[in-house]
Parts: sequence; structure tokens; C-alpha cells
Amino acid sequence: MLIRRPGGLVVEMTDGTAEYNAACRHHENFYYDLVKAAVQRMTIARAYELRPYQASAVAVTPGWMRSEDMLDFYGVTEGTWREATTRVPHFCISESPTYTGRAVTALAADAEVARWSGQVLSTGQLAPIYGFTDTDGTQPDCWRYVVEVQDKNLPADDHGYR
Repeated sequence: MLIRRPGGLVVEMTDGTAEYNAACRHHENFYYDLVKAAVQRMTIARAYELRPYQASAVAVTPGWMRSEDMLDFYGVTEGTWREATTRVPHFCISESPTYTGRAVTALAADAEVARWSGQVLSTGQLAPIYGFTDTDGTQPDCWRYVVEVQDKNLPADDHGYR
């Protein structure tokens, strides 16, 4: 079905941008890192294989996801998620699953999506390009925040990253 009409799109889900993963920042867990590298390589290979059919493949990485499991773990809801930042301050950069859905929807609606084929794209990277927001009206850029704030052990502050 993917190759019957030009413009098909395969979207893989991953964790971490290509740059972040290349720096082996998931090194504390070999198997987790291996899975993330495999998703990136699958995306590159699938993009190459689909090119003759005018179809594309991308990987999308959400940021720190406010999934139902995460909300339950922290004892908060989508409406009260900021309360979790008292226990885990960097949770301030988290994003809802809706944000990821909006990123995938924007890619699927893009007539020029082939420009992204073979790449790992973050929700925070795509939001300003396509103009979508998270449920709270912000555009969290988690991966930039992780590199510039969290990984440097700076105090949690999402100003300029949402």
C-alpha cells in the first residue's frame, strides 16, 4: 500500500536526536542505546529503499513524554503535570503525546515531506517549522534543553525552551 501512490510516508518513533545519540549519551544502558541506533539506521535504509517509489521514511523523537504511565508514576494528571517538577525539576520540559501526534500529522500533510526522508526529527525542531503547539500552547524544545541545561547539571528552567 505504501508504494502504490507517490508520497507515502513511514514514521518510526525513537528517543534522542541523531546528534544526541551519536554522542552516545545513552551509554549508561548499552541495549537501550543499541535499539535507538537501530531505529536511526532503519530510517536511513528505508528512505533509500523507498526513494524509487517517491515515498519517504523519517524517525520522530518526542521529548520527555508526559505519557499516562509517566503521569501515573509522578502522581499527577495532564492538568496538574507541573506539580511533578517539585520532585523532578527537569520534568518542566516535558511534552504531551498530543505534541508528537501533531508533529506526525504535520509531516503526513506536507507535500514536500521527502526533504526530511532519512532523518531523525524532533518534535521541538518541527513545531516552529509547521506552526503546531503542545496542548498548553507552547512549543517545547526538549532536546535542546537536555543538551544546554539538563546534561550540564544546571538548575531546571524551561524559559526559552517552550
